[in-house]
Parts: sequence; structure tokens; C-alpha cells
Amino acid sequence: MNQISSSNLPPRVNRLKGAMDKQGVDVIVSFKPENSFYFTGFNPIIYSHPVIAILTPNRDPIMLVHALRDDHGRASAWVPDIRLYGSWSTKVTMGPNWQDALASILGDLGVADKAVGIEEDFISISRLSQLSKALPNAKFADVSHLIDHCRLIKDPDEIAHARIAARVADLGMDTAVAALAAGGNEREVCIASMHEMNKLWAAEYPDVEVADFGSLEGGVQNGMATWALSGPRMFYNCDNPTTRKPQRGEAVSVLIWTIANGIHAENERTIAMGPLPDVNKRALDAIHEIRNEVDAYIKPGTPYRELFERTREGLKARGYGANIPGRIGHGIGLGAHEHSSLDANSPLVLEPGMIFTFEPNIRVPGVCATQISDTVLVTETGRDYLTRSAGGYLEV
Repeated sequence: MNQISSSNLPPRVNRLKGAMDKQGVDVIVSFKPENSFYFTGFNPIIYSHPVIAILTPNRDPIMLVHALRDDHGRASAWVPDIRLYGSWSTKVTMGPNWQDALASILGDLGVADKAVGIEEDFISISRLSQLSKALPNAKFADVSHLIDHCRLIKDPDEIAHARIAARVADLGMDTAVAALAAGGNEREVCIASMHEMNKLWAAEYPDVEVADFGSLEGGVQNGMATWALSGPRMFYNCDNPTTRKPQRGEAVSVLIWTIANGIHAENERTIAMGPLPDVNKRALDAIHEIRNEVDAYIKPGTPYRELFERTREGLKARGYGANIPGRIGHGIGLGAHEHSSLDANSPLVLEPGMIFTFEPNIRVPGVCATQISDTVLVTETGRDYLTRSAGGYLEV
């Protein structure tokens, strides 16, 4: 990813600067992997040393990284101002640790003793203690919600990456359904699906990274994942696929997450292994009907909670009033599960540029379950389903 000039900074940077000004924040110091990537375009994959993004209202972002990540950072990030800390070979750095380097940078910017925005939903107690010692006169303010709210609206580059991730997920789903039809077990279905997704990535997207965001102790080199849960294992929601072979008359959940240059897509389907018992078929039919009814309201200006309430009404009308889910979708983007939730309590209203998963489902414990999800973009006039693999009742 090439560096870009100040005039070509992604719109999200200036959007966040405006939000900082309104909240009275003089500088944001971001450690959260998804957020430091949001400000800089750099994902080191493993975060054994902090990648720190520094944003002030009156200048371009600064990226502070360990010298070990210098070459990778300069080749990947779009920020022009990259500073180094630590010791690595002949690299020239600002000092032996990020604390001293950060204090020096904020001192030069004249904000070391002002309102410093931090991510309280991510920073550990020990990291906060380190910050307090490095910036003893700073007034810390939580900007987690500020950044999360900014991330709700996707920029054109993020939407383009979501479309790529969705296309890959669609191929993964088509392959998984075919593998189920051929008699594969859970693990074989997932291997086949991920193999085809990786082949598509290799053949058609040479400049796209599929690394997900790692941690202090490990990285995710390839974030394209499929898992299948058959029969009673559907109630697990998320688990490693096993060698269990789906039985005739059972339903199978196939769940796929993909990522393209940091942006995720999600595609989930429930597949019938031959004719299902009436109780299972009725639940699937009900959820498909409800999806079609609620779909008409996915457009700018609709409150999140209205989508949830219309789903609730549809479930009650079909006899599932005791099985109302906690939510019917969630935000998606840098996170496979971003903070926003389509539930009864959300204050959010749909706006163009939002991307979320639409996944009303039914769980009747020990009896039946559905798992159907699409990645949806809110447009100026309505919505665009980014995942487009076959929907409706799927039987193999």
C-alpha cells in the first residue's frame, strides 16, 4: 500500500478530527490494532511491540513503531510520518522504548499536558500505568466510542474491500454447499471451502492482504475462515469443525468470515441434508419470510431498533415469541463483529456507508436452529447485499 499525500488522506481521518474537536480532545493515542490500522494503513500482523497511531486536529497522523517493523511499515502504511523506537540492527530510533518516544513526540506537538484520548475499552491497566508515567501531566479521556462511531461510516476504499471480501465469501459458501452435497464431514467441507477461497485470492487479488489483526502473542496471517456445525452442534454457534458427518434429515450451519485489506465480510447459511422434520423446516421457512418482510425497511433513516422490532413482531406472529434473539445483526468492517448491534436498545439510525450483517435467526434449544447472515451496505436510496450466494431454503 503506497503512502499518500495530505490532500489524499482518507475521509475518515478528517471525520475523526472533527469529532475530536467537538469533544475537546487535543490528541488521540491509539494502540488498538484495528484502530491503529484505521489511522495508518499498517497491520504488522503480530503486535508483540505496540503500533501507536497519533492523531491531532491540525496535522497528518504519525505512526510510532518498533524498529523491527520499520521496513514493513514503510512499505505498507499510507502515513508519511513514521517514527521508530527500540533497538534493531542499525536502525536509528527515538529511544529504547515507546514511552520515551511518545512523550517526546507529544511534547514537540505541544499536547503532552493536554487532553489525550485513549481507548479505555482496549488498554490494559498496566498500559494505562505506563502512559500515566510517560505523560504525568496529561488529562486522559476515553475516545473508544468516538472512534467506533466514526468507523460506522465506511469510506470508498473500505467499501471496495468489503465487496472483495464478500465475493470471496460467496465462493466459499458455494463450495461448502457442494461439499455437503458430496457427503463431506464438517472438516472436509471447511477445508474445501477455504481452499477455493484462497485459490480465488491468489488468482485475482494479487495486491490484497487477507491478514487479520493479531495480538501481543500471535498473529493471523490468513483471516479467511469457514466452519460448519451439524445437527446438535448448531447450538454451539462457533466451534472448530470436527470429523462428524452430517446425517440425513439434519440441518447444518456453514459460517464464513473473510477479510480484504482489513475489511471483513460475513456469509452464513443453514443447509438441509435432505428433507427436514417439520419443526426444523417451519423455523427455516419462518425466518426466510421474516427476512423478506424486514428487508423493505433497510434504507437510510430507519432506526436499528425498528428492524429489530419488526423481526420480533414477525417471530411472535409465527409462534416464536419465547425465542426472540438478543439482536438480529451487528456492525462489520475492521472487526468481524464491530461494536454496533441491531437490537431493541440501539440509538443508531441507518446512514449511507454503513455496513452491517443482517441475521435474524431462531433458536429453540434442543429442537431446531437457523443461522443465516448476509453482509449489507446501506446506500443513498436503500441497501446493497454484498454477499450474494444462493439464499432461501437450501437442501442437498
